[in-house]
Amino acid sequence: MNATQNATQKLHDLGQSLWLDNITRDLLDSGTLKTYIDELSVTGLTSNPSIFNNAFAGSTAYDAAIASGVAAGRTGEELFFDLAIEDLVRAADLFADIYQRTGGVDGFVSLEVSPTLAYDTASTLAAAKDLFARAGRPNLHIKIPGTKEGLPAIEEATFAGIPVNVTLLFSRAQYVAAADAWLRGIERRIEAGLDADVRSVASVFISRWDVAVADKVPANLKNQLGIAVASDTYVAARELHASARWQRAMNSGARPQRVLWASTGTKDPEAPDTLYVDGLAAPFTVNTIPEKTLHAFADHGTADRLMPVDGGNATEVLAAHTAAGVDLDALATQLQEKGAASFVKAWQELLDGLEAKTGAAS
Repeated sequence: MNATQNATQKLHDLGQSLWLDNITRDLLDSGTLKTYIDELSVTGLTSNPSIFNNAFAGSTAYDAAIASGVAAGRTGEELFFDLAIEDLVRAADLFADIYQRTGGVDGFVSLEVSPTLAYDTASTLAAAKDLFARAGRPNLHIKIPGTKEGLPAIEEATFAGIPVNVTLLFSRAQYVAAADAWLRGIERRIEAGLDADVRSVASVFISRWDVAVADKVPANLKNQLGIAVASDTYVAARELHASARWQRAMNSGARPQRVLWASTGTKDPEAPDTLYVDGLAAPFTVNTIPEKTLHAFADHGTADRLMPVDGGNATEVLAAHTAAGVDLDALATQLQEKGAASFVKAWQELLDGLEAKTGAAS
């Protein structure tokens, strides 16, 4: 085993799943994704509108499929989801052995509902059902935002048996609310005599915290808030998993919802490029990382300790930020709102770029 394998395999051996935060048709066609699975311990992947926008804009690999779609009268969102589902089905099939080997714990890919639906419960649920059915793969998560309006859709999608990746979570409180929504869906399935095993991950965004306070806190607090928020959330997750309510559901056949660390590419050029991988190693969690961060971690990652189960110094770090004038609750709300807005912006850019390509193909 070479040095590259050692770093990623070590993280896997610590009990954390490493997912790629990227998908392109070139990654699939070239065999690169298969190489990441075989050599870098990648066991799943996530996608979002920005990822697909970059994939479409930066490659000619989709041109033939776009032309075929246009000829069949497909445009806009319909065409996008055709292309995205085709890619994600291929990826899901590459991860199928992992999905089977882990009993459905790992080996997932994720597809996001239109971010314009972030505040529309009924439409989000309808879209989730449609996309999951169209893909026809059990190891596909449908991404639903953990906004206030998204919580009922998370519950209803779970009750409908759809695996959900809850996205756009930024704090312990937001995570707990999303976990509660998922568990309500599971409990309703148990009550109705249905299979309680509906898998889910809850995606907590990390690096955006440090970006948001970079010019608001003293130097000694720089790049500490994201990991402190993650540590605080990790404590909450462990408490929930140990609660009588969760254990009753597990006794009826449910499997726990895993925490997923998202937005783990380092934004500060002065910080270590593996900051949010080395510092977030924890068993029964997922870290989904950009391709650049994957290579950096494979080259010189040092995840050699687990996150402390008691949160370590998270309480002190959070208190220090509060003392420095940061309103953590208000900032969590702002980050979620800005995140939803940025996804809508990326979605529009995606559709605009696709329209340009469809115009060229018609």
